[in-house]
Amino acid sequence: MDSARLTADELADACARVMWDDDQASQRLGMTLDRIAPGEATLSMAIAPEMTNGHGTCHGGYIFTLADSAFAFACNSYNQRAVAQHCSITYIAPAFEGDRLTAAAREISRRGRGGIYDIRITNQRGEPIAEFRGHSRTVKGNHVPQAEEAPQSDID
Repeated sequence: MDSARLTADELADACARVMWDDDQASQRLGMTLDRIAPGEATLSMAIAPEMTNGHGTCHGGYIFTLADSAFAFACNSYNQRAVAQHCSITYIAPAFEGDRLTAAAREISRRGRGGIYDIRITNQRGEPIAEFRGHSRTVKGNHVPQAEEAPQSDID
């Protein structure tokens, strides 16, 4: 597959497929990749009994992990490997066993090697559970092979 021949949406999808295949954490937690587009991603996850804490609510670490996964797919949708540089989360309301949480990531800014992404986490009723902001940093490498440059000719 040559990334140069793909549309932006096709490239985002191809990058997501490559990442998903190696993303054991998201898969093992039962997440689903519901939507992908350049700079955007939506993932969801059902809250299982083992994800609850001593208050009977979803442990905040699982909510953070869902948001972080959506962030990762959004900032890696351009075929440039990107990692988290800084993340923060604000919890708005509790989630409970049996809830299905959705994390919708959208790009706010992408300049040079840095990006900023906002991720809203909602429950199955569309009620806000948390707001997450992630700052990304690109690193060397691509998800999908790029076309090799044509060999230089000795004759110009």
